[in-house]
Amino acid sequence: MRREDLPLAGTVVLDFSQFLAGPVAALRLADLGARVIKVERPLTGEIGRTLAFAGRRADGDTLSFHAMNRNKEAVVADLKDPDDLARVRALVARADVLVQNFRPGVMERIGLDYESVRGLNPGLVYASASGYGADGPWAGRPGQDLLAQSISALPWTNGMDRPIPVGLSLADHLLSCHLAEGITALLVRKARTGRGGLVETSLLEGMLDLQLEVLTARLNARDAEPHSAEGHRPAPYGVYPTADGYLAIAMAPVDRLGRLLRSEELAAYDDPAAWWTERAHLEELIAKALAGDTTAGWLAVLDADDVWAAPVLTLEELLEHPAFDAVEMTQVIERAPAQEGGEPVRLTTTRSPIRIDGEVLRSGRGAPRLGEQGHLRDGIDALATAPTGQYEVADAHRT
Repeated sequence: MRREDLPLAGTVVLDFSQFLAGPVAALRLADLGARVIKVERPLTGEIGRTLAFAGRRADGDTLSFHAMNRNKEAVVADLKDPDDLARVRALVARADVLVQNFRPGVMERIGLDYESVRGLNPGLVYASASGYGADGPWAGRPGQDLLAQSISALPWTNGMDRPIPVGLSLADHLLSCHLAEGITALLVRKARTGRGGLVETSLLEGMLDLQLEVLTARLNARDAEPHSAEGHRPAPYGVYPTADGYLAIAMAPVDRLGRLLRSEELAAYDDPAAWWTERAHLEELIAKALAGDTTAGWLAVLDADDVWAAPVLTLEELLEHPAFDAVEMTQVIERAPAQEGGEPVRLTTTRSPIRIDGEVLRSGRGAPRLGEQGHLRDGIDALATAPTGQYEVADAHRT
């Protein structure tokens, strides 16, 4: 796929964000064809370069930084320096999108908040991400994934007896999706009217949106006291141990399931009301029955009768499974060597989950080094710098 055929080709994005939610939102735009220029502080860059997932690094940066900031360019500027700030404002005046996730009030103090820059560039789409919104008692608190999960009550959906947070940066990744969605919507409006705009969202709002079923039930039935997400579904909904692993069962009549599992006691439960009221007992009976065979053995039985079930795979099992290969979710990215004659750095990571015109989107361009496209005080005109790297849909980038 040619770069100019991608939906956001020709769109220039200034990425002032750091660590996860903002950078991944900008990455989503880059994968759709936008030119993303990362603006970082000199010497240290953004915090994501040093804050490592599982302590893993490559070529001086964390693996998580490589994954979140591939397919971008990078310039450095000291926003506390008046000359650098003036050059940044000149870039903002010519950009299409600005992404930032500083705490509320930071961009206002610098003079790069939406109200301050909209006069420079009426067509600018300004994207602002925060932890808990710009107002309210939590506005100034640290916007971090675990904290946002916790204040949203989400950990209670993972455990009946105690709160268990989701083991991934769920709040950050959802925020990145919502922010990218808002940006693209405003870009459509800009194409229609020439007018930019402001899109805002937060970790907390994403967590609340995720719980639309739970919150709607609670808001309209205040006597209900829901805790576990599984508790909102009748038996057999849940994950159960088998003789050699675990099996997830979504929805099936309990009596029908009982016949398939060769359990007379389960087969006798033909009243749907009991699937709710006697859920705990039914779970024990299902687990007892499933312990008699392997995950694959039971899956063959359930699949043959069109019961919605799936194996609970480990990460290694997932990577070895044909279904993982079928979706082609990996790509190889490459960063040029720091010195002439050195070896390029190649890493395997995920690709954009979106397909355009039937094509998988891949870009082999790795994350930029700090200030790879220069320092603004050196007279670098980042918007005039020819972009590097190419989009690829060929199998050459598969692993």
